[in-house]
Amino acid sequence: MKRLVLPRLYVILDAALLTAPETECAQKLAAAGVRLLQYRNKRASARELFESSKGLSSLLIPQDVIFVLNDRADVASAVEASGVHLGQEDLRAEAARSVIGTGKLLGVSTHNLEQFKEAAATSADYVAVGPVFSTSTKANPDPVVGIEFISSARALTGKPIVAIGGITLERAAEVIQAGADSVAVISDILLARDPGQRARQYIEVLEAAKPAAAV
Repeated sequence: MKRLVLPRLYVILDAALLTAPETECAQKLAAAGVRLLQYRNKRASARELFESSKGLSSLLIPQDVIFVLNDRADVASAVEASGVHLGQEDLRAEAARSVIGTGKLLGVSTHNLEQFKEAAATSADYVAVGPVFSTSTKANPDPVVGIEFISSARALTGKPIVAIGGITLERAAEVIQAGADSVAVISDILLARDPGQRARQYIEVLEAAKPAAAV
């Protein structure tokens, strides 16, 4: 089976941090070269989430940008997103898979080795780990796992690993070197004066980073 290769930069479009319409921000990021975007909106009603997600899906998919929706497999399926990303409190992976189907991306967030092993054994296409460093984008963040955790997780699966949590431009390369396939960034891009330019800087740094040996 061909191994899934994710873009090295994974931008999470968190509605709580946006100062402009999400489609405007998403278009700037797509124009800057971002090829993987997740939309996260914890406060929206089901209708608002559907409408926002539909707008993003219609904008991004034709531009060959992978568009993943946070939490909601049903909405992801309805708006024809590329897939869904699940947290530990969301639907179980196989339940979400039954909603989105086999051709769509399924990602799962994990915060310790037990959760990671469990997620890697499901039909999830990739597994996210974190927070790698301390982060300010969650009200009650899980304990920091550190860079060593990525190396430990890397030895357990051939599936892509997405690292998240407090990652900055200065530390992005070491996360790839530790074994992550992709780096998820939220505030360091969304809150930048020019998010598109910041995203381009990340892409440059990440593409130059030497990955760990594959499993």
